[in-house]
Amino acid sequence: MNDFLNATSIDHVNMKVKNLRQSTKFYNNLFGFEIKQKENPNKLGVPSQIIGNDAIKLCMYEVPTMSPEGGIAHFGFNVENFEEIIEKCNEMKVEILYGGPVEFEKSRSVYIKDPNDYEIELSEKQGGGL
Repeated sequence: MNDFLNATSIDHVNMKVKNLRQSTKFYNNLFGFEIKQKENPNKLGVPSQIIGNDAIKLCMYEVPTMSPEGGIAHFGFNVENFEEIIEKCNEMKVEILYGGPVEFEKSRSVYIKDPNDYEIELSEKQGGGL
């Protein structure tokens, strides 16, 4: 038996959103995420659903009074077509933070915010090339 569990990737992000329809549209238009499950059963008793693709799932719960302030600074997606990020964000009028791509030792990242003010890091290389 191993000394630890062998986690291989992030399975999903569970998030409160101000407007479920607006958030779904944003993630669909920018990343092509599709609705995987409508009205995800939840204890909150609020509209919810799961969206994503084969690798990423976002479980979204509509809470109009939500605030993104708290323990999560941002979450990140690796983007295969990294060179197209700026053009796509400009097309969708999505603000690019920090003046454009941020250079790291082995990778670059672009930071944006979704309609709920969640910061998203879009990375050129999985795990920053580490």
